[in-house]
Amino acid sequence: MRERAGENRLKVWLLLGANRLQVTAVMAAIVFATFIVAVTVIPESLLPQLQTGDTIETMFSTMISAIITGTTLVVTISQLVLSQENGPLGDQRDRMEGSMDFRDFTEELIGSPSPSDPSAFLRELIGVSQHRAETLQTTIDANDNNELREEVDEFTESFIGNAEFVRDQLNGASFGSFDVLFAALNFNYGWKIYQVERLANKYEADLSNEEQDLLDELKTALSLFGPAREHVKTLYFQWALVSLSQMIIYAAVPALVVAGVMLTVVDAGTFPGAAFGVLNMTWAIGLAFTITLLPFLLFSAYVLRIVTIAKRTLAIEPLILRDSQR
Repeated sequence: MRERAGENRLKVWLLLGANRLQVTAVMAAIVFATFIVAVTVIPESLLPQLQTGDTIETMFSTMISAIITGTTLVVTISQLVLSQENGPLGDQRDRMEGSMDFRDFTEELIGSPSPSDPSAFLRELIGVSQHRAETLQTTIDANDNNELREEVDEFTESFIGNAEFVRDQLNGASFGSFDVLFAALNFNYGWKIYQVERLANKYEADLSNEEQDLLDELKTALSLFGPAREHVKTLYFQWALVSLSQMIIYAAVPALVVAGVMLTVVDAGTFPGAAFGVLNMTWAIGLAFTITLLPFLLFSAYVLRIVTIAKRTLAIEPLILRDSQR
């Protein structure tokens, strides 16, 4: 996925791969360090203002309002998204029937009951696609068209390599983490469907009925992976929004306590002296300010991943939206 998107490894890791709590901690450390450096480097006239009660009162009274408003808004948005899962009995029955129909069709495809674990389910679909690609390659090897054989060999070798890599990533991946969806994003099924369609159209006159059927079967297997991945993505979004709501509430309570203490207890003489060439008052205000920002930093870390996934999976059909793949 990183190579297809033309992005560097660090950016992809930060936006997608890294644990969201680790990203939040890194952003919090950057905020804290930036605050300390800015207050220390800026002309000394700022320090007396920072030490006054009026500055502290204005700063943290604003933070209390922001924390309460922001936490309420985020939790409300999360509940609105999750409310789509609620509905009358008829709607729930239709959802169940649609899911079971898809599982029955998948069972016919893979020749065994559909796995209940999301990672195993996706792994089976990729395994079927890989098997059909290998069968196609073996069959096309007997074709008289050299150009067709070369194109199919190139396509299937790339296909098999990608499939084996993603299946290894899915092996043992747990849905509660981002690992399942992260691995699924590495399987570019849309591009593969386009290649199957292109080969079937370009070499229509050179393909036997059996070879045409093999291409159609491979296309069918790939087409099933699309809605399966989208379903897993939807479930992950809901899971992430629930986790985000919990984390923000957990972070909002100590943030409000710290803001309240700074507002009612701390004044210019509370933290006398200095450490490492920086006033203790600066350390205290910087730490308190960073703690009160934690709900917003958590929100930013989770939303960065969600919007990145949404942007990379806008098209479920074989449409290429990124310039790097065109």
